[in-house]
Amino acid sequence: MREKVIIAEKLTKRFGDFTAVDAISFDVNKGEIFGFLGANGAGKTTAMRMLSGLSLPTSGNATVAGFDVYRENEKIKRNIGYMSQKFSLYEDLTVRENIRFYAGIYGKSSSFIRDKTTAVLQRLHLTGEADKLVKSLPLGWKQKLAFSVAIFHEPRLVFLDEPTGGVDPVTRREFWQLIYEAAAEGITVFVTTHYMDEAEYCDRVSIMVDGRIDALDSPSVLKQQFGARSMDDVFLKLARKAQRTAD
Repeated sequence: MREKVIIAEKLTKRFGDFTAVDAISFDVNKGEIFGFLGANGAGKTTAMRMLSGLSLPTSGNATVAGFDVYRENEKIKRNIGYMSQKFSLYEDLTVRENIRFYAGIYGKSSSFIRDKTTAVLQRLHLTGEADKLVKSLPLGWKQKLAFSVAIFHEPRLVFLDEPTGGVDPVTRREFWQLIYEAAAEGITVFVTTHYMDEAEYCDRVSIMVDGRIDALDSPSVLKQQFGARSMDDVFLKLARKAQRTAD
């Protein structure tokens, strides 16, 4: 039986009379690439904030990397990586300084940081740019660097919120190659995306509509279930039912 890195049971978040996340239940396996999809207003951002220890649920239960979302949210933060929708590195620091800064937050030793920095720079073909300011890099390199920094401390799980927004198709493919490599090393990847072709790259996909999970399975099973040729068709069939327009 595969190890469960996320277990959510009837996880709910309310803001006054508004239920943003409505009793969602699912689990995510170790090393899995799990797509978390939904139109604007579906509740996926709110759900991700609860799972990453940034917001307390109203009701329900969940564990992330073995830690309870109510009582151990600080431990969750230390055992996950996170890459936000907006670029999350410091543009006025160099590539090397950004890596050192984020690794230091997680208490990594100087020798660990030194050795792994060399490996990361080589993998990204950034050795020659290590001492350049991040703001001087093309967007695609910035995004790949941000992902590498998010998993630099070797977390059990990384949350990626729209990681490939605004980059060209070639860079998106290169970015997904980094995701595959991380998953092969045992890091669980929890990713949101607006690109339905990227949903095809996931092991399993959940689709939220108005705060609830309306579909969850592998892309091939979902396409068969909904009589669809692509994940874009699956998504459109479900999204047409949505009543909300904003998270």
